[in-house]
Amino acid sequence: MSLNNQVLEKSISQELPYVEANLTYLIPMAEKPVNYTYEPPAGIPRSNGTYQTYKLPIYNARSISENILLDREGFAFTRHRTSVRDFYDEEELRRVYYPEAEQLLQEVTGATKVVIFDHTLRNASQSKPGENSIKEPVRRVHNDFTAKSGYTRARLELAARGIDDAEIDTLLQQRFAIVNVWRAIAKPIQESPLAVCDAQSIASKDLVAGDLVYRDRIGETYAVTYNSEHQWFYFPQMHREEALLIKCFDSATGYARFAAHTAFDDPTSPLDAPPRESIELRTFVFYGENRNFLNAKAR
Repeated sequence: MSLNNQVLEKSISQELPYVEANLTYLIPMAEKPVNYTYEPPAGIPRSNGTYQTYKLPIYNARSISENILLDREGFAFTRHRTSVRDFYDEEELRRVYYPEAEQLLQEVTGATKVVIFDHTLRNASQSKPGENSIKEPVRRVHNDFTAKSGYTRARLELAARGIDDAEIDTLLQQRFAIVNVWRAIAKPIQESPLAVCDAQSIASKDLVAGDLVYRDRIGETYAVTYNSEHQWFYFPQMHREEALLIKCFDSATGYARFAAHTAFDDPTSPLDAPPRESIELRTFVFYGENRNFLNAKAR
């Protein structure tokens, strides 16, 4: 049974709780969207897209979390203890948290190989563009990779790790995915929680590839246009002993491939709630010859 049917059944029988909040979508445009990660040269806008907000229900998925599958809905929720004391300590992060996350992903997905290639800390109160790498939550519906950039980024990151072209070709000819591991790193999250869209409710026409311009390269992400079929979920009050897995790319069809997501203003959040502190790891999950893990569940 699909998650959409679960939600319908749950809403009728047990009144699955939800909040209503504004989510920001791209307005369809003729040209390719372009977003700069830094202040662009004079006369060039930071973004050439225009956006519109829609007030939508965002369902509390905690009570149905065990029925949500990474390979079907595109996200999964799990309890996961971490030994990290300070997530702002880069050395501890790589020494302790990276191996923890690798083990978690192998257990949840059945992957034969996991490569963590990037992480982002988010804290609006500490973000200082140009001075540190801490960022604010993203408040536009998006997906981190496209059908094209999933391969491009994989080849780039694997080559940077000294893997030769032949081995990279072998890895990329088999099924692989890009999965974000998202979690709170301080107090339970009340301000700017993360909403995730059931990948089954996203049509291919809703995904708009756009350039993400860095100082040294150009990436490609999906902006998302509004579709009334989108089904949104969140896990309120997430704390540091929980993790949300988000599928941002899958090389294989027949599985969830792109789970759009966005931060949003929770109307139930206290006015004095502290700024959200979170981390997301971006990872490559390689399945090897074992392609079918549709029934793999979070612990």
